[in-house]
Amino acid sequence: MVTTKPASAEFFVSWRSPDTAHRDWRFFPKLDPWRDSMPGDLKERMQDSDGELVAVELEAEEGVPDGVSPRRRSLPRAPVEDAFRRRHLHGPYDGRFYPRGVLSQISGAGTLSSQDRHPFRVLRLEPDRVEVDLGHPLGGARLTVGGRISERRDSKEERGGSCNDVLAGLAEGGPGMQCPPEGGRVDFEQADAFTREDIAPDDVFYDQPRMVQHIDGRARAFINQAYRKAIEPGDRVIDLMSSWVSHLDATAPQIRVTGLGMNEEELKANDRLDDTLVQDLNREPRLPWSDGEFDVAVCTVSVEYLTRPHEVFEEVARVLRPRGRFVVTFSDRWFPPKVIRLWTLLHPFERMGLVLDYFRRSAQFEALETESWTGWPRPEDDKYYRVMLNSDPVFVVRGTRI
Repeated sequence: MVTTKPASAEFFVSWRSPDTAHRDWRFFPKLDPWRDSMPGDLKERMQDSDGELVAVELEAEEGVPDGVSPRRRSLPRAPVEDAFRRRHLHGPYDGRFYPRGVLSQISGAGTLSSQDRHPFRVLRLEPDRVEVDLGHPLGGARLTVGGRISERRDSKEERGGSCNDVLAGLAEGGPGMQCPPEGGRVDFEQADAFTREDIAPDDVFYDQPRMVQHIDGRARAFINQAYRKAIEPGDRVIDLMSSWVSHLDATAPQIRVTGLGMNEEELKANDRLDDTLVQDLNREPRLPWSDGEFDVAVCTVSVEYLTRPHEVFEEVARVLRPRGRFVVTFSDRWFPPKVIRLWTLLHPFERMGLVLDYFRRSAQFEALETESWTGWPRPEDDKYYRVMLNSDPVFVVRGTRI
């Protein structure tokens, strides 16, 4: 009989695409050092690390398998479009991801189950063909995988059971989908991309204050962490689409924060704000400040409501000083009447790709980064604790003003 010491742990997988650094975190509540699989010598190093973060680098052949061979296929366009219509899917569009099962009856796609939810990517639409990539979004990428023990539990006798493949678990569920195809593009913006269910002016919807938290406490802590990395003592910060809280609890107190939002009562209740402004960015995206007036801009769980995002991102770039930082955070919850239609059609990790596209199209940002946190348990004091197992996921996209 083998004696083992189970634990919970947090892991990340990171890699680079041509202009962006990516890091995705995931929590593993039950880790068994005896039977679970980890890449390289990560298992041994974590057991000896006393809770410190350790990492290993993997070459392309050591990383995530492509999953299918050959991964790139050329399929007849008409039956692919018919399959999309039957499933009431919006598309296909260049660069976008869809469930593999859509192609289960398409000649040339290979043996696929109609229930296969793994993503495939449309690489390019041609007049009579659709070029697709059926491989894993991280297939063939050089990866760094790291982790640390969060909590060690009492030793027990090992009697067998299921095991974790840590790398497979990290790669499951979206990492890689925030990247455009190599040498290609992603067609995000169809004619109805920025339409919304509620077409009334936004000031009508936001007329009444909403003094509630829209994400749970653990997710708020991750957002605070993201802002703490970007904000330094003495910084001038603009909190875009602000509310009665700014998620700046962990930042230095010696900063000056200007809040721009939709409800005056909410802004007045926010004790982190030094100045406030009520402005509807969908009606008037131009910001009333001079060039280079701020060091940092943040936008929290609100980017999904922008109907004129390119103008807003250009304005943010204008009011940031050179080397200023813009940090955008979001989760998977929103007000359905006011969210743009495109947002609801994208996988959560593709939404990071959309926000990256906003940064890129402004042509004013560099050192782009994405980061995510998924799989953590929901805090016991959260009102949804008994009906929702996991904490709200957090997604971050950030860039530095050129």
